Amino acid sequence: MRGKYVTETLRVEESGIARAAETLRAGGLVAVPTETVYGLAARADSEAAVADIYAAKGRPSFNPLIVHVASLDAAREFADFSPQAEALAQAYWPGPLTLVLPRKPEAGLAAAVTAGLDTIALRMPAHPVMRRVLEETGLPLAAPSANRSGYISPTSAAHVLASLDGRIHAVLDGGECERGLESTIAAVRGDGTIEILRPGPAELDAGKGAGGGIEAPGQLASHYAPGKPVRLMATQVAPDDFVIGFGDIAGDCSLSESGDLAEAAARLYACLHLGARSPKPRIAVAPIPAEGIGIAINDRLQRAATPPDQSSSGS
Repeated sequence: MRGKYVTETLRVEESGIARAAETLRAGGLVAVPTETVYGLAARADSEAAVADIYAAKGRPSFNPLIVHVASLDAAREFADFSPQAEALAQAYWPGPLTLVLPRKPEAGLAAAVTAGLDTIALRMPAHPVMRRVLEETGLPLAAPSANRSGYISPTSAAHVLASLDGRIHAVLDGGECERGLESTIAAVRGDGTIEILRPGPAELDAGKGAGGGIEAPGQLASHYAPGKPVRLMATQVAPDDFVIGFGDIAGDCSLSESGDLAEAAARLYACLHLGARSPKPRIAVAPIPAEGIGIAINDRLQRAATPPDQSSSGS
């Protein structure tokens, strides 16, 4: 950031949304709830505003941002939509799916949004607050997760303030996020094939990306880190482990006592935040079935458990 700020907490009402939109139009940073996690929004057509996102998060410049739009027509202004991309947008938008598509040369967005790539990541969110903000500003908004880079994603305004208080202008407090995991990211290739770059709430019948380079957020090997060792598939625990349980395995925090994967996804980051704040030196996580949304949960947990010095691309 270019300075330290008193971060406002805005209520989700007409005056709060108007204040958020005014701040964004002026080039400021506002954390806004979406159906997935809170996003750190700034106008995507401003080099200075986008640079402030990277500075506030401490985000590496090679890690591109997702641009949020209010409509499919708006998305078409920035990217070339093949028939396959059109079909995905029609089926999943608005909702938790990000599409990585060829960027139009005349898109008019800040160069840092795409981190020098010839593709752009686009999403039309479903959350009513984010949609109101998009409509009120009339702007495309770059909005990565509203947390310091590499740390646990925020699913509440309190999570945002825990790492970004004083580094952003405002947070719109819309309560807890419903989905709790970042959007699925799918790349639509020139030959029409679809590759999943990051699993998430939207389940697609597509191949998994080969991982040749950073094309979209959430692909770093070390990410979502709580700042202490994380052990996965834990069925045996020690007294000084902070245990994140699931199903029959109880814990200091349970993702879902009933074994419901959707509930587990919604509670994942809240439990990791509790584990990070716990005086216990380690976190142990019960086994999570690798099916449905469980695939995305395990993806996030694997990245949380990978030390930063083992990440091939940094954090």
